[in-house]
Amino acid sequence: MALETEIKMSLPAGAARRLPAHPLLADSKPLRQQLVNTYYDTADLRLQRKRLAVRYRQKGSEWLLTVKSDAPSPGGLAQRREWEVASQPGEFDFAHVDNMKLRRFLESVTSELVPVFTTDFMRSLWILTPQDGTRIEVALDRGKIIAGERSDPICEVELELLEGSVDELFAAAVALQAELPLHPEGASKAERGYRLAADTALAPVRATNAVLEMGMTTIAVFRSTVFSCLGQLQGNERGVRDTDAPEYIHQARVAMRRLRSAIRLWRPLLPADYVSNFDPRWRTLANQLGDTRNWDVLITEILPPISKAFPEHSDIRRLENEARTHLTACRKQARAAMTSPTYSQLLLEFTAASVALAESKKPPIGGFAPRSLNKRAKRVAALATETRDANPEARHALRVALKRLRYALEFFAPLFPLRRMQRYHQSAAGLLELLGQMNDIVVAEQLAMQALPGHHSDLVRAWLAGRSDLMLAQLGPLLGEFLRHQPPWEHG
Repeated sequence: MALETEIKMSLPAGAARRLPAHPLLADSKPLRQQLVNTYYDTADLRLQRKRLAVRYRQKGSEWLLTVKSDAPSPGGLAQRREWEVASQPGEFDFAHVDNMKLRRFLESVTSELVPVFTTDFMRSLWILTPQDGTRIEVALDRGKIIAGERSDPICEVELELLEGSVDELFAAAVALQAELPLHPEGASKAERGYRLAADTALAPVRATNAVLEMGMTTIAVFRSTVFSCLGQLQGNERGVRDTDAPEYIHQARVAMRRLRSAIRLWRPLLPADYVSNFDPRWRTLANQLGDTRNWDVLITEILPPISKAFPEHSDIRRLENEARTHLTACRKQARAAMTSPTYSQLLLEFTAASVALAESKKPPIGGFAPRSLNKRAKRVAALATETRDANPEARHALRVALKRLRYALEFFAPLFPLRRMQRYHQSAAGLLELLGQMNDIVVAEQLAMQALPGHHSDLVRAWLAGRSDLMLAQLGPLLGEFLRHQPPWEHG
């Protein structure tokens, strides 16, 4: 078994011709190979569900049978187990797989394996030796993925570490990115192929729990957590770029809020320069998407019931038109932010710095998690005493604190009893939903005054004030219910 460590980045087709002239590559002539790969699975896609890939690769007159564990690739970094052996198409002999559990599974499905999709591309290959003991393979792949009558273009650069440290791999990637519009990609060719074969519709990607296993260091849990956030963020890039659906921007912002919450949660254990470098950069990016979400909420959630109640009111129609104009401009800004070199560089540099964080067995995660949760719970309890009136600033502070507590709960969820965690989490989620709706009303009032100066926004503001009063009556009971729950990280 080999552990394949690589960084995968997409490259616009028009910029591909500039890669060979990059200073890292200009002094060497690339090796060119036409590679045709056919990926196999069972009819019910059992390999895909296990995140496995089985393929036959034709490289000249040679055929290679490859088995890969298709792990997620946050920030473009992929570390996969790989087993490869010379073979002939149709001869699925998995004797070279030294993981016996995996081998038995593959042998049990051998008779059911059928072709699912093919990748066909020209690979230009360079070998970098930046220092003694380091070798990095740089590959430019140009071609397509084919599944039935459908196809998807391939134009990407892969950097694979053959020998040396991951730091050197990232250094090479950063150097290439400084001269070229390279964007770290989370999806492998296999993942793209499966989506193409299934003709899977684009859908928003929501948060999932990070990997948390016994024996992991506290920093390893942090790394797994922020990489999970990156996976959610990158999973929504295409939706932000190519559609007007508001949920993609919403989920991208959720991913960045979760990521920044993780940085703050682990701040006592992180290098000061790591926090001071990345937290402001993620905040800036999130802010570039924030106005789009606010106008979306105004148009899709706040205005429809008002328009229904006053269908002929000229100020309401004017507000709708002004809101759509603002939304178009903000969406353009959000797309520019998510397709900018600044964003691509942030993804790569953040991933590199997170991988490089020094491990330590102290403090153990079993002690760090309860202490961190207690700190956030006390902050929520203190702010709760200030939110029993109509003060929107106090409610906003409580909402922010409760969000940070909720994210921390989700990060550490596997450490605590499931039933108690669910009850506590559901109570927090209900309270957050109400606080979020109340915050939407405050923001909507500000947007209405921005779009309709003077008395023209009076009707909308009066409606919003009435809705706010109704919600305020619900706040006390929900807040009291939440505060009565015993924190699930406390014994007893």
